[in-house]
Amino acid sequence: MSEPSQPYRTYSEVKLQQQQLLRKNVIDAACILLVEEGPEAVTVRRVAQKLSCSTKIIYSIFGSKDGLANEMYLDGCRLLAETFQQVPVTQNVLADLEALCWAYWKFARLHSAYYKMMFGGALSDFKPDEQSLEGTTTALSRILQTVIHAMELGALKEQDPLLVVRMLWSALHGVIHLQFAGHFLTVDMAQEVYAFTLRNTLDVCKPSSSPA
Repeated sequence: MSEPSQPYRTYSEVKLQQQQLLRKNVIDAACILLVEEGPEAVTVRRVAQKLSCSTKIIYSIFGSKDGLANEMYLDGCRLLAETFQQVPVTQNVLADLEALCWAYWKFARLHSAYYKMMFGGALSDFKPDEQSLEGTTTALSRILQTVIHAMELGALKEQDPLLVVRMLWSALHGVIHLQFAGHFLTVDMAQEVYAFTLRNTLDVCKPSSSPA
């Protein structure tokens, strides 16, 4: 007969669980402020007010506003990765790559506050640390894998796949950033420019014998 499961937790286990719960609550509150009121509302004081706690508690967990922002950044990376994961894999690798690029557009539209914080400099004093940048790399890994697969199949020219991903990312981010800044009259116009940019950027990467 198996031993009954332990019916209690040690003091250290309970304390750790409480710390983890508090940490998650602070991040959730900051993210709600980000989504509902914009990046300028994300201050340690406002988060503390939302949680009815002192700023000292938040500083004790994250060390600084940047520490909290880093956690929010990683939360955005997880959302971006989930958006890419929802894109199905098909037998057409270039169609898959285009679908992933449109998933990036979808993420920017659905999670604009996160996008502006992560890639648009909305939190002007925040610079992602090494851990956060690794989170971005992980989120974009699905695109990198697809680019590598396309090269293996001959659908894209053999070259540095990471360079191709960064070129795509830079070009597409440029359109999104301009759209957020109000340089396109309508979302439809921005989407048309996005499609044109995506198509022509991919064409540059295709073998010369590949049909346009």
